[in-house]
Amino acid sequence: MMAADSGETPLALLESDEPSPVELVNAAGAGSVVLVCDHAANRIPRRLGTLGLDAARLTDHIAWDPGAADVARRLSAHLDAPLVLSGYSRLVIDCNRPLRSAESIAEQSGGVPVPGNRGVSPRERERRIDELFRPYHDAIDRLLDGRGARPTLLLSIHSFTPALNGRLRPWQIGVSYGRDWRLAALLLKAFARTGELSVGDNQPYPIEDHVDYTIPVHGEGRGLPGAMIEIRQDGIRTAADAAAWAARLAAAYQLIEAEALHLDRACI
Repeated sequence: MMAADSGETPLALLESDEPSPVELVNAAGAGSVVLVCDHAANRIPRRLGTLGLDAARLTDHIAWDPGAADVARRLSAHLDAPLVLSGYSRLVIDCNRPLRSAESIAEQSGGVPVPGNRGVSPRERERRIDELFRPYHDAIDRLLDGRGARPTLLLSIHSFTPALNGRLRPWQIGVSYGRDWRLAALLLKAFARTGELSVGDNQPYPIEDHVDYTIPVHGEGRGLPGAMIEIRQDGIRTAADAAAWAARLAAAYQLIEAEALHLDRACI
């Protein structure tokens, strides 16, 4: 675990041979949608050890969104869409939480204490922001800036647990939104056409400013129609499951793409 701060120049959080804090897939993709995956990885920087957690906890949903990155990569290929993925665990710093949120660097997650996040100093907090949070969101900004006035939609890919606090969650997939509900409404309509899925309308989570960062900042903040896709984790346990869900999402998106691209960017 990283040593306590002293008057000396602090060590970087990431060592030179560790993976990047952000991965960009198909950056030049010609598709109309930009994909992001905020909780793609469960990796912990070497200097932080395991944050005091055992290996089982670090593979659990408290550390990342299992299956989400696999679905996102496959969806990127279906739609020829650029994709931005976070490179480190949400337990180190959550890339979809406002920096003012207590869940940004959570001392407990899902009822599980995170010892390595207790008493994080202001300097260590800034390291995590500067080396993990900002590079991820800067990459999204650069990608969106590079598209200029080209019509662009934003989808954030997540996964959720089948039960939470003893309550079953019946939805196989959820479409979440905040102030801007327009893209979500089209996607909900597309899923309803088949009638094959149990779909959550702003379930299991709505998008809220005090909880979420990516869609409010990069979507609503830019006037880009956006939505968050949540897939139940027991439906994406295998590569075949992820492939099937990516195909379903691609089909739903393609049904509404033409209509979605005519949404007024300034109308939120």
